[in-house]
Amino acid sequence: MELKLHILFLSDNFPPEVNAPASRTFEHCREWVRSGHRVTVVTCAPNFPKGRVFDGYRNRLWQSEEMDGIRVIRVWSYITANEGFIKRVLDYLSFMISSTMASVFEGKVDVVVGTSPQFFAACAAWMTGSLKRVPWIFELRDIWPESIKAVGAMQDSLAIRLLERLELFLYRQANRIVTVTHSFKKTLIQRGIDGRKIMVVTNGVDLSHFALLPKDPILEKELKLEGKFVAGYIGTHGMAHALETLLDAAALLQQNPEARDIRLLFLGDGARKADLVAEAQKRGLDNVLFLDSVPKAEVARYWSLLDVSVIHLRKTELFTTVIPSKLFECMGMGIPVLHGVAGESAEIVLREKVGLVFQPESAQQLVDGLLYLRNNPANYQEFRQNGLLAAKRYDRKTLAMQMLRLMEDVARKN
Repeated sequence: MELKLHILFLSDNFPPEVNAPASRTFEHCREWVRSGHRVTVVTCAPNFPKGRVFDGYRNRLWQSEEMDGIRVIRVWSYITANEGFIKRVLDYLSFMISSTMASVFEGKVDVVVGTSPQFFAACAAWMTGSLKRVPWIFELRDIWPESIKAVGAMQDSLAIRLLERLELFLYRQANRIVTVTHSFKKTLIQRGIDGRKIMVVTNGVDLSHFALLPKDPILEKELKLEGKFVAGYIGTHGMAHALETLLDAAALLQQNPEARDIRLLFLGDGARKADLVAEAQKRGLDNVLFLDSVPKAEVARYWSLLDVSVIHLRKTELFTTVIPSKLFECMGMGIPVLHGVAGESAEIVLREKVGLVFQPESAQQLVDGLLYLRNNPANYQEFRQNGLLAAKRYDRKTLAMQMLRLMEDVARKN
């Protein structure tokens, strides 16, 4: 007899937010619903990354809606911009309490999933699973709180050490752990977590949404990018991304007479956005264009403007274990990448031959890569075709089914 589950998924990011956790959660849940399962997502009012509630929503104690067959419950949380350790922890703690209370009243469920980056959503999943006496799964998207130290937001302290003890407790308590990289699994095993309960389900791309597109002529004209070679950064402008490196590259390009046709486009928001805009204006960088976030349905139009996608994170050991999800979206759209992230994700770029790798925080290497891709059309076209082929190996539908089989197995054993 086929098992039909009621999956309860706790995540403080969900559409209409357009960041990586929101997209992954929505696309996985959508596929589980299409497979005949019932899915309830407990989240908060959409507010990332500006810390302001989106138009059409209110930060209420409890509200519900349906999205592509997914029942979405939104609970109250302390909303703040992604800046300041204490405020962020208050944000996370408030969601943990509100989401646990809402989950308790959700009736019978078969499995609970809590997703990071921060792990207070996983705390809520643990408490909910314990109260309902059902298995719970920790979906690990980020090694937190280690990432706080990696970006310099907070130094090692008693608070960090207490959070790390809570982190290890949750890893041990989870019935299963789903990590988004093989490096994360290796790290957990090194820290004493049983590798048999860890499954890797990488990020991927929704091929129904991201595909090869011609440049959008309306946007191209509106943004004065006609005849330009456009390199773009699309995503969060945060402390982890060290986007000052891209501004340094823009300054080098501006000094080069042979690079007058190259433009750097930034699309998104985040804690560092205002400072980056001010710095670009101060330095007189007229080859840089900053755009605010757009709705998810519009994102592919802006991707289409890019000749090259720049992916970049701060130079730190921790980030060698992450795989930015935008890498797979670039593949899906056939956009070659200039990849400034060392480690597992760089290995994917080189193995799949979808772009060039440069050393994180090296503006000169970024400039060299841009000029190479612009000046070598044969290699450029090869990277495009390789990306389109590789994207099929990271189809979000296939990856969602991998995680679904894990949940079905856990539910059966329970």
